[in-house]
Amino acid sequence: MSEFQSLGLAASLIEALNRAALTEPTPIQSQAIPLALAGHDVLGLAQTGTGKTFAFGLPLIHHLLSAQGKPAPKSARALILAPTRELVNQIADSLRVLTTGGHLRVATVVGGQSINRQIGVLSKGTDILVATPGRLIDLMEREAVLLGSVTHLVLDEADQMLDLGFIHALRRISQLVPEDRQTLFFSATMPKQIQELVGKYCRNPVKVSVTPE
Repeated sequence: MSEFQSLGLAASLIEALNRAALTEPTPIQSQAIPLALAGHDVLGLAQTGTGKTFAFGLPLIHHLLSAQGKPAPKSARALILAPTRELVNQIADSLRVLTTGGHLRVATVVGGQSINRQIGVLSKGTDILVATPGRLIDLMEREAVLLGSVTHLVLDEADQMLDLGFIHALRRISQLVPEDRQTLFFSATMPKQIQELVGKYCRNPVKVSVTPE
């Protein structure tokens, strides 16, 4: 598959990609997108810089475009976990390129910023929530965010989240998101603890792997 339009994505996403002058998917995108569109859980082994954000972002948004009504207060339809504030913001910026002009909302919650402002944003609900695990736990403890409506879950740079000490937060979050969901799990390496997390988060995931350029 040599072009995004051959992957089965919604026309609005193809238009957004064309506006961004993106026509050729990277290897991780061409492998992961059709699997995710078909509803599979995906385990992606890929380094930073291989195009992972669109590998999970495009099928995620494709599925959410058909969602009916507005998200409930304090809820999110899709949850994306990433290890650092910088990566959370990069992911959100990339997703907003794909959702510009549409009805889907993207919100971020990270440490180092006003938690009261984030509580205010979440009070309205959001379609896509991009978060660091630590700040998400803080908001959960304040009952400012509810995970019971999550239908799509993404873990990006999972091995970095372990390196930063988020293992307990990730275990806790795994118990609070619905079992009936799609999970897209990305990591550069597969140590034992990552394999444990895959077992907690994914159901019969299809594995895709690419090497960095």
